[in-house]
Amino acid sequence: MTAVLTQISWTNHLAIMSKAKTPEERHFYISLCIKESYSSRELERQIESAYYERYMLSQEKLLPEPIKGLKENPFLDSYIIGFLDLPEAYKEPDFRKALIRNMKDFILELGKDFTFIDEEYKVQVSGEDYSIDLLFYHRGLQCLVAFELKVGKFMPEYISKMDFYLEALEHENPSVGLILCASKNDEVVEYAMSRSMSPMLVSQYQLQLPDKKVLERKLQELVAIPQIEDEE
Repeated sequence: MTAVLTQISWTNHLAIMSKAKTPEERHFYISLCIKESYSSRELERQIESAYYERYMLSQEKLLPEPIKGLKENPFLDSYIIGFLDLPEAYKEPDFRKALIRNMKDFILELGKDFTFIDEEYKVQVSGEDYSIDLLFYHRGLQCLVAFELKVGKFMPEYISKMDFYLEALEHENPSVGLILCASKNDEVVEYAMSRSMSPMLVSQYQLQLPDKKVLERKLQELVAIPQIEDEE
C-alpha cells in the first residue's frame, strides 16, 4: 500500500482519507487517481458527485456482450453533468453544444479512456446522410462509441435508431451505443432492449449533484456492504 500511495499527491491522499467513509471507497479513489492522474480539483469533483456509489451501482447492470469480457464496466448508469450552465428550457442541440463547450469536464465524467472524435458525425446509408450526436473512441474497448442525446425520458423507439447507427458505423471492432436521457424507467429499458442484439446501453444524466446518502443506501441494499453510519 505504501508504494501505491507514493503514486498520488499528498493533497489527494488527505482528501481521500478525510472524505471516503469505507476502506473499499478509499481504495477505489486511490486506484482511480493513479489510473486517471487526477488533479486535486478533479478528485474533489468526483467525490462530491458520488462517483464511487454511481460506479459501483453501474457494475450491477447487465452489459452487452462486447463489454462483458472487460474486467470493469467503463459506462455509468447515471452521469452528473452539472457544469453545462443550461437555461431552464433547452433542446437537444443546446444540450449537445453545451457538452462540446465543456468537453474537458465531460471527459472527466466519462473517463479518460474516451477520446472525442466529432459532433453530428455523418454516416451514409444508400446515398443518404445521417448524423450521430456525439462520437467517441474508447481505448480500452478499442471501438467507436456513439452517443445519442435525449432531453426527455427514454422512449422505446430510440433503440431502433441506435441499432441503425451502429450498423452504419464502419470500424474493425463492433461499435457501442449509449443513449443518454434525462430520465429512464429501467423496466421499460430492459423490455425495449430485450430483442436487440446490438451492444448498447441507456443511461440518464443529472444537471445537479445527487443526494449521496440516497446512493449510499441503494449501494448498501444492493451489494450488502456494512452499514455506513451518518456523520453527526
